[in-house]
Amino acid sequence: MTNGPDSPGGNDIGAATERLRRWRLVLGGGQGDGTGCRLSGRDAAMDGALAALYQAGEDGAQGAGGEVGERSAGLGSSAPKVARWLDDVREYFPSTVVQVMQADAIERLDLHRLLLEPEMLEAVQPDVHLVGTLLSLKNALPEKARATARTVVAKVVAELEAKLAQHTRSAVKGAIDRSARISRPRHHEIDWNRTIRANLKHYQEEYRTVIPERLIGYGRAQRGVQRDVVLCIDQSGSMAASVVYAGVFGAVLASMRALRTSLVVFDTSVVDLTDQLDDPVEVLFGTQLGGGTDINRALAYSEGLVTRPADSIVVLISDLYEGGVREEMLRRVARMTAAGVQVVVLLALSDEGAPSYDRTNAAALAELGVPAFACTPDMFPDVMAAAIERRSLAPFVPAPDDAPV
Repeated sequence: MTNGPDSPGGNDIGAATERLRRWRLVLGGGQGDGTGCRLSGRDAAMDGALAALYQAGEDGAQGAGGEVGERSAGLGSSAPKVARWLDDVREYFPSTVVQVMQADAIERLDLHRLLLEPEMLEAVQPDVHLVGTLLSLKNALPEKARATARTVVAKVVAELEAKLAQHTRSAVKGAIDRSARISRPRHHEIDWNRTIRANLKHYQEEYRTVIPERLIGYGRAQRGVQRDVVLCIDQSGSMAASVVYAGVFGAVLASMRALRTSLVVFDTSVVDLTDQLDDPVEVLFGTQLGGGTDINRALAYSEGLVTRPADSIVVLISDLYEGGVREEMLRRVARMTAAGVQVVVLLALSDEGAPSYDRTNAAALAELGVPAFACTPDMFPDVMAAAIERRSLAPFVPAPDDAPV
């Protein structure tokens, strides 16, 4: 009896065919890949887009109907060909995959030169990694491409602000309110809701009431600046994504009246971008990715911005590869913490995974009571809240097995 499509045998055949199709797309090997599966239509187009990127430089020819034998793939140096490829990947793959493929194309196929053309910039899908690439190329951008590049950067910045601003403001404001709360309030200052929650363990069933052994009061209204925050950002080439996120967070923090936010970027020199914090796009275009690193000099400048040590937070975002005077850098951190400054060291501020960093310097900072750890953008507001409340940052530090490498 012939197996129909609805019979068990038909289902088995269909499942086997689908498995071969998927393996063919994964292997990308054409006639000699062992699957015996030929692709056509949308599958062939997807396969061609993948081959152009990941099998570039292999010899061979593309077969009829989009079937690829011993492939000759690649995007070459043709802007029209790259633009068509970008259109294809946006059509056939989800946005998260498109971003990965774009980043791989820039790195594997050396497409930096083509990004200098406005037509190319209009074709790519903007993301954090593309912004980092554009910032590293900004001095080489021709005049006609600069406006387009700024539009690309502005779009990514706006998307990040929309995603991150609410959580940041909520976490920071809550931390400031809690740090201002008083423990010996007058009667009219008692926060009854929090007082009752804090004393539920003292509930007296016999009297059906709570005995408030600890009173919690509302913080007295303080309209002035409650904390000084200094963001000190390493702008070496490996920190590109961190620079982008830090610029956005700096603008969000600067918009909060309870904080006085300063932002400095550094390589072997230090640039203060505080006066541009109302426009994070300007902040990013004020950076210069690449070059050496002098953390000690950057911390010296940041220390000079501190006028109220007990109410100040210095956030150093760096992979800690120090090109300056290491011993003086460590002494400076020790001096700031002894004076009451809350020093936070982030090895990266990005979603890129485990960063490379100087383990010796990280260990030395840990001995000073300043743990160094990588931080995702989603976690940053909670780190800032903990710093404002002077809570331990240990919960944010990964366990040894999960530590960055």
